[in-house]
Amino acid sequence: MLPPLIDPPRIHSNPRSRERGFTMALVTVALVTIIAMAALSIDIGTLYQAKAEAQRAADAAALTAARMISISGITGDPGNVSNSWQTICGGASSPATLAAINVAQQNLISGVAATNVTVKYGGGSGGATSNSCTGAGPSFGVNPVVAVTVTSGKLPIFFARVFRLFPNGNFSNTTASATATAEVFNSSNSGSVAASMIPVQPRCVKPLIIPNKDPTNGGNPFVSTATGAINNSGISPGGVIGETFSLTADCPHNQANCTNLDFNPPQPNPPAPHYELPPALQYVPALVSGTPTAVPSCATADTFQEAIAGCDQTTVYTCGIPAGSGTTQVDLTENPVFPHSQTGDTGTAVQCLIHATALGPGNGQDQLVSGTFPFQIQAGSDNPLVQDGLVANNGIITTSSSIVTIPIYDSTAGTGKLNGSQPQVTIVGFLQVFINDLNGTGQLLNVTVMNVAGCSNNASNSPVSGTSPVPIRLITPP
Repeated sequence: MLPPLIDPPRIHSNPRSRERGFTMALVTVALVTIIAMAALSIDIGTLYQAKAEAQRAADAAALTAARMISISGITGDPGNVSNSWQTICGGASSPATLAAINVAQQNLISGVAATNVTVKYGGGSGGATSNSCTGAGPSFGVNPVVAVTVTSGKLPIFFARVFRLFPNGNFSNTTASATATAEVFNSSNSGSVAASMIPVQPRCVKPLIIPNKDPTNGGNPFVSTATGAINNSGISPGGVIGETFSLTADCPHNQANCTNLDFNPPQPNPPAPHYELPPALQYVPALVSGTPTAVPSCATADTFQEAIAGCDQTTVYTCGIPAGSGTTQVDLTENPVFPHSQTGDTGTAVQCLIHATALGPGNGQDQLVSGTFPFQIQAGSDNPLVQDGLVANNGIITTSSSIVTIPIYDSTAGTGKLNGSQPQVTIVGFLQVFINDLNGTGQLLNVTVMNVAGCSNNASNSPVSGTSPVPIRLITPP
């Protein structure tokens, strides 16, 4: 008899069946890791975005404070002889500091206004370390520096809180902060705080070249041709900032060309009963090159009109480049006050520029309140901001198309009489003035000095460019 058959041991068809479910565990761990990384990436991105917003807020705030300093004219008082610095940037309640704080808080960080804004002042290479510019040192009047630090509150953390990567739940102790430093540069006597004179090259300069003679100060120079220092620094009365005088063309009124009679203020040309009495200063037209931009339709008769009413960014008015090197030229083929029976190129363009509906004061243009320092600008009824309902009539504004820059010519050689149809001249400085109005014939501009920038008559360094003769810019402190 045969022995009974014994079944062989069963062999499993899948030897890895005991590992079943392990893949699911790996996928679960991987998903958790991926989600955690994604959450962390989103939150880090949020923090980087908050940092960028804080930097923008700091940049805007620093530039705003610098702008307040630039247009106030205190760089025209580098020795603070008029005690004018205190009224602009003299501490927590000063206009420059308050403006910086206001702008910083208007620029939200993660949807929330900054919780802390600090404003510091300084000058030259020392940096900005003082809460008040009155303690910023003597270099502040030439080269003011403003530093603004912006700090946010607690920033929102959206996902990482789930993984406890950040403490305190939805809001952590994480904050964003940023610092920006803005510089206000007045080239006047800049050689005293630098190795040598540093000139400026402003844009949108109006083609009305005036001699280096202050009509309210006995015809003495506005600026030194050797150092660029302001000759009569300070706030009026006693200083050049706030002086008011008239500008009239040094050209005859009975011919199409400007023959340039003589740079000899303060005598108006020609003396006549309908002209205002001195102080007055005579200007000659500059040769405009290129095509001005942003020209309103009310002043497009020729390039000279367009350069006054719009922005001339191509004509070179570099401070301190000696005559003969192919820079600034006078255009005596242009007569900006001809014919006398009409307003003339200058009057037509200025009336358009300042938004005046008629000649004379109080015709819709902005007004400068210069009785006390700091000066304030009130919006006129014809100001576009008022027309659009963005600013109330006579409301205080911080900029105006009535603020213009005009170049100062080195007229020390002889009487300053120019020869030839388009002679070259040396620009030794700039006046920033507020145009108050045009007189009844449109031939005479009444202006108030807001700032002065000077340079030597042989400045060889590369110029600092900007839209103003006292430009502002963001810098990186040393």
